[in-house]
Amino acid sequence: MPFPRASKALARFTVLDLTRVRSGPTAVRELADWGANVIKIEPPAGLESGEPAGGPREGPDFQNLHRNKRSLTLNLKAPEGIAAFRRLVAKADVVVENFRPEVKERLKIDYASLRKINKRLVYASISGFGQSGPYRDRPGYDQIAQGMGGIMSITGLPGQGPVRAGIPIADLSAGLFCALGILVALIEREQSGEGQCIETSLLEAQIFMLDFQAARWLIKGEIPPQAGNNHPTSIPTGVFKTADGHINIACPGQAMWVRLCRAIDASALLQKPEYENPAIRLKNRDALNAEIEKYLSNQTSAQWIDRLNAAGVSCGPIYRIDEMFADPQVEHLGIVRSIKKKDGDTLRVVGQPFKLSRTPCKVAAPPPELGQHTDEVLKEFGFSAKEIAALRRANVI
Repeated sequence: MPFPRASKALARFTVLDLTRVRSGPTAVRELADWGANVIKIEPPAGLESGEPAGGPREGPDFQNLHRNKRSLTLNLKAPEGIAAFRRLVAKADVVVENFRPEVKERLKIDYASLRKINKRLVYASISGFGQSGPYRDRPGYDQIAQGMGGIMSITGLPGQGPVRAGIPIADLSAGLFCALGILVALIEREQSGEGQCIETSLLEAQIFMLDFQAARWLIKGEIPPQAGNNHPTSIPTGVFKTADGHINIACPGQAMWVRLCRAIDASALLQKPEYENPAIRLKNRDALNAEIEKYLSNQTSAQWIDRLNAAGVSCGPIYRIDEMFADPQVEHLGIVRSIKKKDGDTLRVVGQPFKLSRTPCKVAAPPPELGQHTDEVLKEFGFSAKEIAALRRANVI
C-alpha cells in the first residue's frame, strides 16, 4: 500500500531530511504536513551515540515533530552510505540539514558538493549562529540564542533578571523561516530552472522575532526594558486580578480605554488628569493598574470576560494548557489532530494553524519506526534488491 500523503499541495516534491533535535524537524514538518514526500534519513540502530537527538522516539517531543514522514536508515560515515545518499540527491527536490558547517563539508554533503549532482536542488541549512563569521563553529541551542537574541532581556518582571521564553522560540521560528525559504526557492525554481541554498540560524530568527522591540532601538534609540505582563507601549494592557483569578485585558487606543472604564463602572477614571491620554497613562501605569484591579475585585474572571466582551473590550482568560485545549473555540477550530498508531494507541498532536480550501492537510501517518521504510524508499530510487542486500550486509542501512 502506498504511503499516505498528508495533502496534495506539495505532493510533487521529494525532501531528504537530515535534521535533528527541533529547529530542522520543525521546518521539515511543515513540508510533510502539506504532502511533500519526506524521507527522514537516520543512522542505523546502534550508530547513534547516547540518547537519540530530540529525545526518546516514543517521547512527546519526537512524536510531535515527525508525523507524515518515512524513515530510511543510512550510515553517512561509511563511503557506501555517502554514495547511496548522492543517488537519492540526484532525484530529490530538497535537502534540509542542521549539521555544524565543518561536518557537512567533511562528509561532502554541503551545497557546493551536491549541486554538482543536481542543479535543481534546493538546499536548506539551519545553524546556531550562521554558516560564516566568528561564531560559525559554536554549538547553538535555543537557550543560547534567546540570550544573545535579546528576548531574555525584555521577558519577565522589571528587575527580575533575564527570563527565557516558555517555548523554544528561537528553534521554532528558525524552523518556520527555513520552511518559508524553501517554498520561496521552489517557486523561484519554476522560472530559473535552478535550485539554490537557503541559510538561516537560531540567532537571526530570534532577532527577527523581536520585531517592534528591535525597531524601538534601531529607529528611536530606545532600549526596551522588562515590562512583565504589561504591554510595553499599550496602556492599560496586561494581566489583572479578579475575584477568583486573573484575566488579560488589552486596551489599545483612547476609544477602547473609554469602553473599559464604562464597562467596569469606573467612569471616574476618565476624569483623572493622570490618565488623560496614552502617553500620560504610560507614565502612571502601575497606579492605573492598581485602580483597575479594585474595580475588578468584585466579580469572577468568567463574569468579567462576558461583560467586557459584550462591551467591545478585548479580554480573555489565562489558561493552563489543559484548560486551553478544553475551550470551545479551540475545539471548534479543530487544531488538535488524531491518528491511530501501529500499536493501536491514538496519537494526538497540534495540527497546522492555517487552512487551504482545496488542498487541506491532515495527519496521515504517525511518526515512523527507525528504518521502517528503508527498503521501500531505496527501491523507489532505483536500488535493486541485490544492492539493498549488499548495503544491509555492510551495516550501511
